[in-house]
Amino acid sequence: MSTINKEEIQKFSNLAEEWWDVNGKFKPLHMFNPIRIEYILDEISKHFQLDRKKKDLLKNLEILDIGCGGGLMSEPMARLGGNVTGIDASEKNIKIASVHSEENNLKINYLNKSPEMLNQKEKFDIILNLEIVEHVDNLDLYLDSCKRLLKKNGLMFTATINRTFISYIKAIIGAEYILRWLPIGTHDWNKFIKPEELQKKLTEKNFLTHDIRGLEFIPVLNKWKKSENLSVNYIITSIKN
Repeated sequence: MSTINKEEIQKFSNLAEEWWDVNGKFKPLHMFNPIRIEYILDEISKHFQLDRKKKDLLKNLEILDIGCGGGLMSEPMARLGGNVTGIDASEKNIKIASVHSEENNLKINYLNKSPEMLNQKEKFDIILNLEIVEHVDNLDLYLDSCKRLLKKNGLMFTATINRTFISYIKAIIGAEYILRWLPIGTHDWNKFIKPEELQKKLTEKNFLTHDIRGLEFIPVLNKWKKSENLSVNYIITSIKN
């Protein structure tokens, strides 16, 4: 059994050279990253009772970034002292990520693997599932793998897109066809998952939902903000019981 969707992997492999081009195909993720990082660090600080102001905030924490792509989240986590493992089913993505981290003198353990392929003895304090669950096959196997890899009382962040009429208009028609922020075909609306559906699955896997937050783009400000609006992008913070 596998969580790898070969068609989805090929889509992102074809774009691999553009991961670190802030004005390229991944421009939306570069714009999205600051609010994701802010939210994640706030939740980590509260959960592990850490000083949010410390430059090595994540020191001694084992972090797994699943579907790491070119390393847009792995690198900030490593800069803050985290012991980061980034995995991706695309070999091309891993090569791009590895070269970029070496150029920036960052020690990140990049592996061309999916979560079910990782050694069962490996355990992490934090797992990042950011914009990945809508691209995998067999979500139950995927979440089972996350549960196996996360330490007891560990923290998991799962960010994805709600399956609503508004998300179809904004995330597909708007982002792909009108604004051309993303290549056409990047997302399949039928693979989006509602917060209550995802929360139910997490509960069944023995995860306790700690927080659900919307992430909303504000055109006037040309930036993202945290929101109570879950109709498009949202992130669930959960704890392994």
